[in-house]
Amino acid sequence: MLHLSAAVDQPSAYDASSHVELARLAEHGVLDFVTLDDTFARPGLDALAVLSRVAPATGRIGLVPTVTTTHTEPFHVQAAVATLDWVSRGRAGWRLDVSTTEGEARLFGRRHAAPADALWREAAEVADVAAKLWDSWEDDAEIRDEPTGRFIDRDKLHHVDFHGTEFSVRGPSIVPRPPQGHPVRVVDASEGQARDIAARYADVALVRSVSAAQTRAVRDQLRAAAARFGRDPDALRVLAALVVDLGDGEHAAEPGHGGGGPRQTAQGPLYRGGPVDLAELIASWHGEGAVDGFHLTPAEPRRDLERLVNGTVALLQHRGLFRTFYPGSTLREHLGLARPVNQYAGEAS
Repeated sequence: MLHLSAAVDQPSAYDASSHVELARLAEHGVLDFVTLDDTFARPGLDALAVLSRVAPATGRIGLVPTVTTTHTEPFHVQAAVATLDWVSRGRAGWRLDVSTTEGEARLFGRRHAAPADALWREAAEVADVAAKLWDSWEDDAEIRDEPTGRFIDRDKLHHVDFHGTEFSVRGPSIVPRPPQGHPVRVVDASEGQARDIAARYADVALVRSVSAAQTRAVRDQLRAAAARFGRDPDALRVLAALVVDLGDGEHAAEPGHGGGGPRQTAQGPLYRGGPVDLAELIASWHGEGAVDGFHLTPAEPRRDLERLVNGTVALLQHRGLFRTFYPGSTLREHLGLARPVNQYAGEAS
């Protein structure tokens, strides 16, 4: 199954309605999910809050904000992501990221900046404790029995008692277990520091590369590492991440783009050409088994997303390479991922 997703980043937009418009357009194209980037390094809206606004205005598409784990309390992170899963009725994910600069650290005043390796190890602990907190409520922990006044079966709530290198969490969560069990975890695995956490915890790994061969090599590494961590490699989706500039008509306008593939830029791998050649690139890389799908960032958000949906996606659908309807209602169902079993189910509190 081919998986497609797109970014709805609009750095100058401070109105949620523009993000709603782009998310609805992506949903019209039956994309798996949209992402919204976020960082402490520049001004902008809170991605998780914006997608919480987008949730009731959409019906099927997955919603994946970037959530920086550095400087942010893990307990609050997991509760916010679980809340997005509830308000979207099972369509939430989160892209884990870290904050490495001293300027970002000064915004909080709690500690100095740390090396990226240490921050990604901390992010791995956040991913671990988030899953434990989501499981701290069993699925049927809520009773809501008005005659007896019982709201919760306390035997089905669990302390997680997590002790990491930077924080400890007792739990349980204050939010019931999310509809998906665990909202989908997305990690950009292009850099070495993040690759281990992607292999161990991610449901979706993003890989920025300029060729199918490069992407396949990273995909093979990730799947092998996932197996070493005791995971089923088939439960990890690896998506090639490209910036796409579709302003050049139906076909590629520059050598090295379009049919010749993307090229490296300061912003990452860039495809510049037309929707037809982009469809050919997607079909080729996926057909070769190099990727499970693509995450595409429009160079010009509204123009390029419209051309992606109405041109590239429509062509892939016409060729029978991409679905024409959502087979389920949750992001895990879009991605073909099982709902995780609760690790505490059956235990006494």
